[in-house]
Amino acid sequence: MGLFLFMYLQDWIEEQHTVSEEKIQQHATNQNFRFYSSEEPERKPKNWVTGEKLDKPRKALIEIGHSQGDADPILGMAGSLTTGLSEESQKIKSLLKQFRQVNLPPVLRPLNKTLIKSNHWKTTDEMQEKRRSFLYDFCKRYTGKSRPRTHLTRMVSRIYVEDKHKVLYCEVPKAGCSNWKRVLMVLSGVADSAANITHDAAHYGKHLRKLDSYNLKGIHKRLKTYTKVIFVRDPMERLVSAFRDKFEHPNSYYHPVFGKAIIKKYRLNADRVALATGSGVKFKEFIQYLLDSHRPVGMDTHWEQISQLCYPCAINYDYIGKFETLGDDANYFLRLIGAPEGLTFPNFKDRHSSEKRTNLEVVRQYLAEISATERQQIYNFYYLDYLMFNYSVPYV
Repeated sequence: MGLFLFMYLQDWIEEQHTVSEEKIQQHATNQNFRFYSSEEPERKPKNWVTGEKLDKPRKALIEIGHSQGDADPILGMAGSLTTGLSEESQKIKSLLKQFRQVNLPPVLRPLNKTLIKSNHWKTTDEMQEKRRSFLYDFCKRYTGKSRPRTHLTRMVSRIYVEDKHKVLYCEVPKAGCSNWKRVLMVLSGVADSAANITHDAAHYGKHLRKLDSYNLKGIHKRLKTYTKVIFVRDPMERLVSAFRDKFEHPNSYYHPVFGKAIIKKYRLNADRVALATGSGVKFKEFIQYLLDSHRPVGMDTHWEQISQLCYPCAINYDYIGKFETLGDDANYFLRLIGAPEGLTFPNFKDRHSSEKRTNLEVVRQYLAEISATERQQIYNFYYLDYLMFNYSVPYV
């Protein structure tokens, strides 16, 4: 299960950050984009900036100029999307064809549903099987058998272990990870109730063990026998949520480490207070930093691509939850693994609880602060995350 394709695509994505505004506008003029409905039916399609409803619902599949007919949906995304983005997309399209007939071992492992006794979870289960099959088919078609360039211990460095119920959870920040850590602590017997676990205890209490802390034999054993779960989120929502959390509130780490560097490089005539404290970073400045191939400070897990955090095509995840359907997805998973009947996934927001959660409406407000070119480049940056998890293409 190789990551060669991932590395290639990531290099290409970085190249797109330097594409000129005129070039992107030319593509927007020459191509006829029509968006179709997502797998998440409750999310009504709207223009990300204006809020206007689209004539047709959207999907993570784009038609360019004409109907795709019965075309493979994954090929439709990988081929049609990239064709519309830039001239460099032809390189990716050619590369993807080389991996179409590659088999991805091991086969998709069926979920153990012996503990599910009712039809209450039927809809959630059907959606789960669609997500699992979609990701597996994507990886099977577009990755090779070559050895990954990234060492195994790094690939599993974001995965938390719960031995009692044999669970491996890959942490994706801003996708419910704080409450998932609380749940893992309850499952392992460290705590009696998730409600009594503070934010700092969940993140910094060192109550949970990571998979990379085991030797190679222990890592391989757990990867083969434990239930591997990942929860993801719409990339644009996750990005805006991270910005609001880290830069719009006092923070003793992100302001001096990231804020000072961002303000120094991207703000003209910055005052002494801003340069000294790093407070008050604007969303546009944050996006300039994100898209800069020569960032003044490195990346952070809160806005890093999921493809680089959890390696979904190298690690065969058994369960794929989404933040957009967090309650149902999480509670169904707890029933699958035989969690105590009284344990349900917590829904509280332990920090900035008075603020509105980051949703499509909030994201639209922030995207209005940046140019269409920058919105397109953000999509390019999270290109793999959109494709692998079948998220709707943002109306950039």
